[in-house]
Amino acid sequence: PEETVTSSFASFIHAVQPEHLSKTVRHRSKRMILDSIGVGLVGSTTHVFDIALQYCRELYSSVAVSSVYGKPGVKLSPTLAAFTNGVATHSMDFDDTWHPATHPSGAVLPALLAATQMLPPSTKPNGMDFLLAFNVGLEVQGRLMHFSTEAHNIPKRFHPPSVVGTMGSAAATAKLLALSTAQCAHALGIAASLAGAPMANAATQAKPLHIGNATRLGFEAALLAARGMEANPLILDDIPGCSGFSAFYRVYQPKPLSTPSDHHEFLLEKQDIAFKRFPAHLGMHWVVDAALSVRNLFINYAGSFSPSLIRTIVLKIPVSKYINRPFPSSEHQARHSFQFNACTALLDGEVGLSSFTESSIQRQELRELLDKVVVEHPEDNVANFDKMYGEVALLLHSGDVLTGKCDTFYGHWRKPLSKESLLKKFRSNASHVLPEDKIETIITMVDNLENLADSSKL
Repeated sequence: PEETVTSSFASFIHAVQPEHLSKTVRHRSKRMILDSIGVGLVGSTTHVFDIALQYCRELYSSVAVSSVYGKPGVKLSPTLAAFTNGVATHSMDFDDTWHPATHPSGAVLPALLAATQMLPPSTKPNGMDFLLAFNVGLEVQGRLMHFSTEAHNIPKRFHPPSVVGTMGSAAATAKLLALSTAQCAHALGIAASLAGAPMANAATQAKPLHIGNATRLGFEAALLAARGMEANPLILDDIPGCSGFSAFYRVYQPKPLSTPSDHHEFLLEKQDIAFKRFPAHLGMHWVVDAALSVRNLFINYAGSFSPSLIRTIVLKIPVSKYINRPFPSSEHQARHSFQFNACTALLDGEVGLSSFTESSIQRQELRELLDKVVVEHPEDNVANFDKMYGEVALLLHSGDVLTGKCDTFYGHWRKPLSKESLLKKFRSNASHVLPEDKIETIITMVDNLENLADSSKL
């Protein structure tokens, strides 16, 4: 039969093997796995996670075999565990970000962790099988995002992980469950019918559901395909007059995915990942580093940080409505506010977990700084995580102007976190719910994932 875009993706998922993963891809993806577990663990301390967990525990299930982040002894059915852990991963907006823009790990990893615990002892996948399935989920997300030029910029319509993440979860679990080529195609087709969430729910408690649903529903798509459910075998192809996956994009130009070979280059080889140093939308990291830079200049100028000397704070940022929030009133709004994050960095000299508490958000001195903010949108500052910059200028009552600018923050794919910084973040996150010995065990297991005999131990 003639190859289609959809069939090429199905063939890739079915045929790709561990030896196709380069040393660079294995290294980068293990960093992603470790970071994602860490942000999931600290996310299990949030209110939105508690809501999701209570909801899942109230649903009847006789197959409660899969673990929940931060809750030793609690088991849920596999797909509900995936959902709950997905919510935890994105509950603080602390998870990784790729380019084109999406949060790739949180949509895939919880489904794989739950699936390994679901499988009988005789068919437990080893660590290399797990790592391969994880990378299949990443690769499918990345390739789908390259089908549309829209995906390269900060989104306006659909939250990307709710779209490509659902497909990535379906692909990853289809690989882990060793589905046939035809079943892989059906899993993608089913997942497309379960995908999509609007950007209007960014900066609300509903946003973490986007990751929870992506990882859960992609997993369910693979399980349904394994049980014989069929879907449109041309779901990824551009069929005039009858939209498939193209429904999520105004511009859509699908390309076949080549059959895996020794020469196949995974997208993760070419495009590294961004890891966040503090729990907020990725765009905040540019303005925070710019604010910290100008704060140092101001302290050298004035001897200390004295807000009374500042007349106006000018933020030069890209146009993006959902992260331009002058006076956020909740933690989720604060995580999506250029103004809040810049002023917090100026006032405190850092941004961290405690920055987003109710008491921190409502501080009078912070509100006074926010009152001084003026936003500008230079034409050369585009809403694209590979091209944007952040600039913070302090216009002083004396007439002097101090400026800090950040083109590439520490943690961006152009300036990756060091191993030491990534481990420090993981240990800090995990310490909220795990003892030190368990934290170090996870670090060792992920570092040696290729040699792990039973990936369900992770």
